[in-house]
Amino acid sequence: MGIIKAVGYYPHITDETELEEMASDPHKVQAMFQQMMTESVGNWIRQADERLKGSGVKCFISAGNDDESYIDSLLNSSDYVEYPEGKVVKLDDVHEMASCGYTNMTPWKCPRDIPENELGAKIEGVLARVEDKSNCILNFHCPPYGTVIDLAPKLTENLEPVLEPGGGMELAPVGSTSIRQAIEKYQPLLGLHGHIHEAKGVAKIGRTVCINPGSEYTEGILKGFLAELDEKGIKDYIFTSG
Repeated sequence: MGIIKAVGYYPHITDETELEEMASDPHKVQAMFQQMMTESVGNWIRQADERLKGSGVKCFISAGNDDESYIDSLLNSSDYVEYPEGKVVKLDDVHEMASCGYTNMTPWKCPRDIPENELGAKIEGVLARVEDKSNCILNFHCPPYGTVIDLAPKLTENLEPVLEPGGGMELAPVGSTSIRQAIEKYQPLLGLHGHIHEAKGVAKIGRTVCINPGSEYTEGILKGFLAELDEKGIKDYIFTSG
């Protein structure tokens, strides 16, 4: 069970009767997922509270486009974890962070997938509250469109990958145009992105450094990114894996 949980799944031991009930009622399946997700996120929050108490370490946890809205209250319940969605927070005397976990529409119509015009309105709303955009960090789940960090397999109408003549998968940009427009307009210091698991990399849009550490959670690997900032900008950064 522990190994299954470690790679991002939600194992549940059941019997034939309950299995038949869930097979005939999708609402029961959703209720089971909600229960297990709530327990999992709640456990992370408790661990963070226990380990960060008295440390002075700031911890921000954001939702992504796959996350249901019911986890928001859990992330807001912590004494030490801050849920920054739609907020501007001060990281230090120089740097602010603006956050948005929503993305443009995907073929899977996830809970936080929204049309580009709505996403653009959310982004403008949060960036309007940033005092110094030149030293701002964008904690935006979705990467900007047309960069090496938003390339994903191109899909057919049946959600099957399009193959190139040589047999490899054809890639296409799937990031957000409104996020790219905001970066081009305001030129913040740093963009922290995710969403496209296979698109690890660094992209520059003007002066803005945009990062996607990628994801290999199904292999039990935690990918990350560390940046050292000072009043002059990005002093150094490194990708992490463990």
